[in-house]
Amino acid sequence: GVLVQPRSSRQYIRAATVSLLEVFQVYPPVLTVIPDGTLEITDGSSTATVAIIENHRKSCQQTLVSYSFAYSYGQPFVGNYTPPPCSFNRVIWNLTVTSRGRQFDRLGIVYLGDTEVFRTSTAEPTANGIEWTYLKDMTSYLSLFKQQGKLIMDLGNLIDATYTGAFNTTLTASYFTAADSITPADVILPVSAHKGSDGGASVFTVPSNVASSDLTLPRNAMKAIFTVAATGQSQEEFWWSNTLQSEIDTFPQYGTLYGYSPFREVQVFIDGTLAGVAWPFPIIFTGGVVPNLWRPVVGIDAFDLKEDEIDITPWLPLMCDGNAHNFTIRVSGLNDSGNGTATLSETTDSYWLITGKVFVWLDKPGHVTTGTLPSIVQPAPSFQVSSAVGTVGNDTNSTLIYSIKAQRSLSFQSTINTSRGRKTASWQQSLAFSNTGVYTDGANTQVNTQQTTGYDVSSSGYAKHFSYPLYAYSSYTTQADNFTIQATINRGKDVQTLGQGVFPSGLESFSASNAVHSMIPTFQGASLSTTQNGNATYIANTTSSTSSSFSTTEQDMIFSGVTTGSGAGPYGFPAISGSRELFERHVLAVNGTMVADTETLVGSPVGHQHGGQGSGRGFALSGLPGRGRKHSGLR
Repeated sequence: GVLVQPRSSRQYIRAATVSLLEVFQVYPPVLTVIPDGTLEITDGSSTATVAIIENHRKSCQQTLVSYSFAYSYGQPFVGNYTPPPCSFNRVIWNLTVTSRGRQFDRLGIVYLGDTEVFRTSTAEPTANGIEWTYLKDMTSYLSLFKQQGKLIMDLGNLIDATYTGAFNTTLTASYFTAADSITPADVILPVSAHKGSDGGASVFTVPSNVASSDLTLPRNAMKAIFTVAATGQSQEEFWWSNTLQSEIDTFPQYGTLYGYSPFREVQVFIDGTLAGVAWPFPIIFTGGVVPNLWRPVVGIDAFDLKEDEIDITPWLPLMCDGNAHNFTIRVSGLNDSGNGTATLSETTDSYWLITGKVFVWLDKPGHVTTGTLPSIVQPAPSFQVSSAVGTVGNDTNSTLIYSIKAQRSLSFQSTINTSRGRKTASWQQSLAFSNTGVYTDGANTQVNTQQTTGYDVSSSGYAKHFSYPLYAYSSYTTQADNFTIQATINRGKDVQTLGQGVFPSGLESFSASNAVHSMIPTFQGASLSTTQNGNATYIANTTSSTSSSFSTTEQDMIFSGVTTGSGAGPYGFPAISGSRELFERHVLAVNGTMVADTETLVGSPVGHQHGGQGSGRGFALSGLPGRGRKHSGLR
């Protein structure tokens, strides 16, 4: 096991304000250093014990942001970043936020210059106040942290007589050295709106804008990976609940439904040719569906919206010619014919927030990378759609059932001449998607059952297998000036990663633990599996603007190191032969209060002492599947 020690016994810890409810995301803990030199594995919670690795690790800290986001829509925080006065190969960020009052959930993006480095969202506050802390390993951006630049945090918020909550935000960085760190990229090039020099947010709004940049790669590039950050907002926030384009006018008394189907594909083009895709994870924000589902346990990834990786190394013989090349990101749904066929729509409703990056690892100085142009195998994606409408009485439409199935495979391969000789570079993707949607009661009740799975395999040794199951039920009923929403959400995220991609697998945080240090070299990858199940009722009065709610939310998460066997699994993904559990957590919240919280860290139990009682009042209902955002579409 590992040495675990209560936070309360250590003097550096800020005194937690008793009245603040601690809101949190369940995620594997992170290796970090605190100002007194203690190296620890922690999720930053003030309630938890932590794993102590070492007491005197050299490090330095910086406060990057200390700012209250109040009337901040279109007014990001802008600061100057200067590298710290110590040597480091690890960077860990600590985001801590407090808020009091009533407020919608908001989206936040942090940039270093023109480059997005962190996308997050907020929890909804209570009258007595909430607090959350999230730790993130930022080592992937090491090359940016070695140079001066602007640090921009864009968290658009608005305050009025009803929505009074500001987000008091502190972002700190810890810098230290770890012997077995990842190898970060040498160069990071942004595909963004390039507004950093003016202190602006560099995110693209799609489809109203084209997400495109012309980039010139270093001629000695040896490896290149494209990452994409894509988040649906407003009419696209609940994209997974949208209906077929041919059925958007099924319920005239209800209004036009959001369309382009519940299928979404984020596409990356190099000089106009498709180079890879991402089928997104269905994020649910803390105001989404029924807000009381997400207090104090927020939705999966709500505090840390992940990016997808596409290996574009096969394109280096084209891109290392010294010229600029175009990178464009699009989001597509489906257009259907109404008779069972569908094609990519190449657009969506409004809107998606998009940025991208090219991470480049360099060969020897002076080398010029050459080779063959990529051989592309790219059959047309397969789509199957169907729908049926039921009527009552005077032929009024009452029910709608629709179904979508999608499959896609892509393959890119080229030969690259490096300073060490010739090598084959390849990138393969195989993806499958299904969604069945049911509207009843004239669209006031909706059920969606969705599954997204995929395999990504690179010749570099990096591979990823993912599964995103989702079941969502919501009903909306009215009586006089009251309305009631009931919801059930059952969902999961299961990701296995092998080799080294751009972002940490999570194993890096455990490499310093004596309990598993000797095992780390035997792991070929990591597995992160989580499920989240919730039931909630939300009752509101439109005249008095008051609300009450009841909810139960349960989540389980297991993080493991995995080993692979000699055999090949599906789609070229190596077969998993074994695993070692490194972290496990089970949480249960009822009516906003934690009633169970158990954690095991490398075989040792970790205690969580929760204070603050939850509240079933004062939520800001900001979105419902099929209905989109209730406020002005602002995050």
